[in-house]
Amino acid sequence: MDRGDVHRRSLMTKLVLGVLTCNSALAVYRSWGDPASVGFVASAYAALLLLLHLLRRFERARPGDDDRGRAKAAVWALSTLLTAMFASRVAPVMPPMVGVAVWVMVVATAGAGLWSMFR
Repeated sequence: MDRGDVHRRSLMTKLVLGVLTCNSALAVYRSWGDPASVGFVASAYAALLLLLHLLRRFERARPGDDDRGRAKAAVWALSTLLTAMFASRVAPVMPPMVGVAVWVMVVATAGAGLWSMFR
């Protein structure tokens, strides 16, 4: 990997994190009177930051390393948590059968992720 690619990736990462931070700050500002919504935005933001950190740790670890396995398990757990968090906000505002379909997709996604990561 040449230095130009690393610099471009670093710049893109900073840009994406900046947009995510601004979006989260605006969401907190707009829902300031609702503690549950503020908590949801703050916890989703923290989980996304932790997920990005763990993904970087996973990518840098050598194959077969114990740290790589722990990072992989944490990535799966956090991505499953985020999927369930977002579904818990979407499913209640949908018609009942669509809400059930949302949760079925969450379970299928979590199961497929578990199978593909640890097979």
